[in-house]
Amino acid sequence: MFIAESNQTFMKLFTTLFYSIIFLSSLFSNYFFKKEKRSHKNRAKLPPGSMGWPCIGETLQMYTQDPNVFFTSKQKRYGDVFKTQILGYPCVMLASPEAARFVLVAQPHLFKPTYPKCKQNLIGPSALFFHTGDYHVRMRKLVQSSFSPEVTRKLIPDIEKIALFSLESWANGQVINTFHEMKKFAFEVGVLSIFGQLNKTYTDKLKENYSILEKGYNCFPIKLPGTAYHKSLWARRRLSQILGKIVKERKEKKLLTNNLLGNLLNFKDEKGNALSDEQIADNIIGVLFAAQDTTASVLTWILKYLNDDPKLLDVVKGEQKALCESAYGENQSLTWSMTRKMPLTYRVILESLRKASIISFTFREAAVDIEYEGYLIPKGWKVMPLFRNIHHNPEFFAEPENFDPFRFEKPPKPNTYMPFGNGIHACPGNELAKLEMLVLLHHMLTKYRWELVGPADLVQYSPFPVPEHGLRARFKKEF
Repeated sequence: MFIAESNQTFMKLFTTLFYSIIFLSSLFSNYFFKKEKRSHKNRAKLPPGSMGWPCIGETLQMYTQDPNVFFTSKQKRYGDVFKTQILGYPCVMLASPEAARFVLVAQPHLFKPTYPKCKQNLIGPSALFFHTGDYHVRMRKLVQSSFSPEVTRKLIPDIEKIALFSLESWANGQVINTFHEMKKFAFEVGVLSIFGQLNKTYTDKLKENYSILEKGYNCFPIKLPGTAYHKSLWARRRLSQILGKIVKERKEKKLLTNNLLGNLLNFKDEKGNALSDEQIADNIIGVLFAAQDTTASVLTWILKYLNDDPKLLDVVKGEQKALCESAYGENQSLTWSMTRKMPLTYRVILESLRKASIISFTFREAAVDIEYEGYLIPKGWKVMPLFRNIHHNPEFFAEPENFDPFRFEKPPKPNTYMPFGNGIHACPGNELAKLEMLVLLHHMLTKYRWELVGPADLVQYSPFPVPEHGLRARFKKEF
């Protein structure tokens, strides 16, 4: 009883402190916003929209409503360019393909990636996606080469082993949290693509500490002992130490293979300078972060969408079983060429990426005052291209709320399909993500069946959208 009352008291104090900090930070932001607004009064007008309540803006509405409702209602009322205030920051939201292209492709130098400092501290300040300029160009080229088709096709046998082991572990009669299990699968593939073969002790330590880091990433950044954020900071330090040991071993044994870690260790700039251990650690953790939750979320949604449409499920199963029964033989391991002969399964992945829109938007910050479509985007304002709005716009995707993989028999219009972003900051590992999905789906559809347990119509955000309770399911092996 005492413990329960103490926890309640702590939560009340924590909640009071949380909203006090939000209020004070938003107050300062609101002051500078008003000052900045006065300085621009004689120039192009700001976009239409509502800045919401003083200080907090429309933060509560954005984080408590279905994003389809929040963003779409704004677009219907104000048009494709509108302003709001989120977490104390004035923002311009962009809901058209042309506007998204302007920010991400046509004029990316006018906008810089922006992330809260607390999140940079957990991933690492040298991670690729925090940067622009020469460093970003060099790191992006290096990461892309590490996940090129020539490299990833060689990973298929090992991805297949991970997929088969994962599926076997699910088919034990127990109800699983599909999203959590998909995260484990995606993490194992991420480790494989970064390190190649890695000692199990290292893998387990990486998984343990990354899990702690992840829990603190989306929590309020209070550094008090016992809080999730404080624990995640310590986990981040331990991850650096573990990675430091792996790097030292690879250097001593000269195991500089053609994977991400090998390419990071081999890298030299035009002056002959190598990357520091900190830069290597930051980029590895950044790739792990990008590789896990998004892939796991999409795979979870694929199971739900297929389960909701038994006729489509039968057709997709038929495609995969026909592949098994072809000249390759039933017991033939998957090859690269076989993964190229799954057109309907591939379209199911594409449609799941569109409908779920795991990444609803991306954040940028105006580096200078910018005028777009007659509207002013002041320097320092956050700019948010809304991928979800574009993916759910009936002008580009007929009946967007229907799950219809056959719509991808024709390519979508330019700049209307951006599940992995667009431009110089688009996800460099998107082909690996789609490949690991194909491998897992092949074996799942040909060797297993599943049934959902409990309701699955509600959506939770953590922060990516996933079915409620991570889509509880029970798997059985087919004989």
